[in-house]
Amino acid sequence: MAKYKEIVRKMIQNIESSEMNQGDKLPSIETLMKQFDAGKNTILKALAELEKQAYIYQVHGSGNFVRKHKRKGYINITEVNGLRSSLRGFELDSKMLDLKVIKPTPEVMANLNVDEDEDIYYVKRLRLIEGRKFSVEESYYLKSVVPYLNKDIVEASIFAYLIDDLKIEPGFTDHFLRVSQLNKENADLLNLEPGDPTVLLESIFFLKNGQPFDYSKVIYHHEESQFFVQGHSYIGL
Repeated sequence: MAKYKEIVRKMIQNIESSEMNQGDKLPSIETLMKQFDAGKNTILKALAELEKQAYIYQVHGSGNFVRKHKRKGYINITEVNGLRSSLRGFELDSKMLDLKVIKPTPEVMANLNVDEDEDIYYVKRLRLIEGRKFSVEESYYLKSVVPYLNKDIVEASIFAYLIDDLKIEPGFTDHFLRVSQLNKENADLLNLEPGDPTVLLESIFFLKNGQPFDYSKVIYHHEESQFFVQGHSYIGL
């Protein structure tokens, strides 16, 4: 992993686990250089990434400040570090419902930009928060990028496995959010009624070279889920 990315991860951990509040000033660039044994350009790159992920904001001539207006229990749909990062402090569990290698459907082919002969890992799991059913997730991974998955990985953290074990560095993500209604299968899984409202989040995850490698669909329990998006700029109308 690139040095600046290691610094980003450590600084995120520091911000989220400390008593730092919205508007608290970060140490100077010189102090961060000594703290992380890194050059100025590496620190500047890390700070730029933290600002991009909405963990800090920079005031020219004054320094870098913590951005921490996150409401407990809300999911940041632009979070790049996995669901556990948004819901830090909660007990999260995953129950694997299905895991197999398949050939892609037309929907998967279109979203992953692959042909019908590509091998795809299909994963379906039930997510729980504090023991309560929270969401049903279906994911499709390119087997050429993610060559191996098993029950232990699926029920732990697929994100951590991709980053720490496979050394995959996601590039960017496209999200598509809409309100829908539950079918009987997913309603039964979430202990709800068919036709109850749900939020459907479709996501496509890309590598740094622009290749999509993961297409996921998450259906949320309407009484257990709440969302937020952190913007990066203001444009008046």
